[in-house]
Amino acid sequence: MSSEPSTRETGSVFMPKFDASGLLSAVVQDSQSGRILMVAFMDHEAVDATIATGIAHFHSRSRGKLWKKGETSGNVLQVEEILVDCDQDALVLRCKPAGPTCHTGATSCLYRKLEDGILQPVNS
Repeated sequence: MSSEPSTRETGSVFMPKFDASGLLSAVVQDSQSGRILMVAFMDHEAVDATIATGIAHFHSRSRGKLWKKGETSGNVLQVEEILVDCDQDALVLRCKPAGPTCHTGATSCLYRKLEDGILQPVNS
């Protein structure tokens, strides 16, 4: 019998490791530009929905439910590749965005940088 940590870390079986709240971190990256678009959380339902549909789904902590990215704006994230970290508690979703990712209308939710204690716009 193999131990779970070594199976999870070096094996080929997808065994997502959710935290005590049932979540794991997900970083969304534009598959063409490489730019980080957003960071969100996924629960088991969101992982399953993302795999089944090819569209990024997340767990909305504020609403406490499944959230399909772009369900109201139409700016869905078509998942082209899912990268899994070594202990399977974080994912990188390499996606093709259908429009701006941020609810503010910015291409990325990470549109500001901290410079000398002040938030400054990131030059795209």
